[in-house]
Amino acid sequence: MEIKQTRSNLIMNTATMAYRNLLKTVHNPDRFMDVIIQPVMFMMLFGYLFGGAIAGGVKAYLPTIVPGILIQTMLSAATGSGAQIREDLDSGVFDRFKSLPMAHIAPLAGQLFADSLRLLIATITSLTTGYLMGWRPDVGFQWIIVIALLAIFMGWAISWVFALFGLLAKSATMVQSISMMGMMMLSFLSNAFIPIHTLPKFMQVLANLNPITFVITAIRQILANGAWTSESLIVLAFGIGIVVVFAPLTVWAYNHNN
Repeated sequence: MEIKQTRSNLIMNTATMAYRNLLKTVHNPDRFMDVIIQPVMFMMLFGYLFGGAIAGGVKAYLPTIVPGILIQTMLSAATGSGAQIREDLDSGVFDRFKSLPMAHIAPLAGQLFADSLRLLIATITSLTTGYLMGWRPDVGFQWIIVIALLAIFMGWAISWVFALFGLLAKSATMVQSISMMGMMMLSFLSNAFIPIHTLPKFMQVLANLNPITFVITAIRQILANGAWTSESLIVLAFGIGIVVVFAPLTVWAYNHNN
């Protein structure tokens, strides 16, 4: 009975903390940048500016760019975890949480749960923008759901990495700066926007080793074949591996900071 009560308290406390983090996003419009404004801006910018040069037209370029922008948006949204956690630590709000009758891990769990909702908003925004620009996948709607869930899961898995970085970094500004550079490197040095074979040889090697390349390739294969491919299984296993490795490290760092 006591164990059930403890679990119930943890779930309720986590939900409360997630709601708090969502309210922070609502009351700070700049936090919507990475989940709403950025995917719309990049989809239109790259689509209309480079679609003709790269693929001969916007509609011909959309099958390439929609998965690329989707994963870039997941990366950008995931980086927000570290900055928000660092801000809360620097403001001392986590110290105040310790004085409350709540589960010790709830503030961290609430942040990661709120991130999954932010990732859902980012996914819907990215795919809807692509559709309004003329993107029409040949597969059924169920496969759109599959790629959306895969993208959200990968974004959530990566958010554990940035959450750990936020706990270990010295300032929120440092987290934001390094996270932005990492996001740009991972997304642009991949197959998100251009065919890899058009890159110089040494950059082709880096792009082929980039894990984001595997994620984007897996999503494109699902959209092209309407089937779960071996590449998708590798990506899913990779995401699970990230969580298995970084979730304990993040919890350890959180306990060390508190």
